[in-house]
Amino acid sequence: MVKALKRLYAGLVYTFLYLPILLLILYSFNDSKYSGKWNGFTLKWYKALLEDSSIMSALYNTFSIAILASIIATIIGTVSAIAIFKMGPRMKTIFMNVTYLPVMNPDIVIGISLLALFTAVKMKLGFITLLLAHVTFNIPYVILAVLPKLTQLNPYLEEAALDLGATPFQAFYKVILPEIMPGIVTGALLSFTLSIDDFMVSFFTTGSGVNTLSIKIYSMTKVGISPKINALSTVLFLGIVILFILLNKREKISE
Repeated sequence: MVKALKRLYAGLVYTFLYLPILLLILYSFNDSKYSGKWNGFTLKWYKALLEDSSIMSALYNTFSIAILASIIATIIGTVSAIAIFKMGPRMKTIFMNVTYLPVMNPDIVIGISLLALFTAVKMKLGFITLLLAHVTFNIPYVILAVLPKLTQLNPYLEEAALDLGATPFQAFYKVILPEIMPGIVTGALLSFTLSIDDFMVSFFTTGSGVNTLSIKIYSMTKVGISPKINALSTVLFLGIVILFILLNKREKISE
């Protein structure tokens, strides 16, 4: 009885999480412009999506920012995690507390703070400020993803590599890096996802003519959301699902 109730509860939770997404996918094929009425199957919204230059431009900006920000944040975050790991207990505690602050801060605080900084240094708001903002809020997540892998390392692994004739760079590249790679990949994927999903920080740090998908969709809410957004969301959702399937297969093969 208890087991059946647990399964029922889990089923209700997953239904609540995924039913809206399934409805969104369904209505992306709806011939009607209004989601509440089904007029038949169509692919016209996908065609209209490809022909909408403003949405395509926002999509390009979103992925450009997400890819660049995740790469830069992963590099800086990995180096920072290694530096924090090698610190003494007191300094490590101080730096970890500083690392947790951006994670716990509301996005609106980060957005306004970065806007104030860019204004103070007289930086023109646009693609560069948007990229710097995304790198800034992604770095702590990379640090928190890489640090546990460093903690799990055998403390004598690097010394053994050095004793066997490896240079410090070779010891890191050939011994340490492969061991912490799962944490680095996790941090990169998390950065990429957070960057695509972000609205609040992007809203405050972007300039005229540089829109991301979240800002574009927000601006469309004033006149009504087009079914083209349903089609776009469906494509993004299926892309993420395929990415995770490929990553899981890669992990199974490596095992």
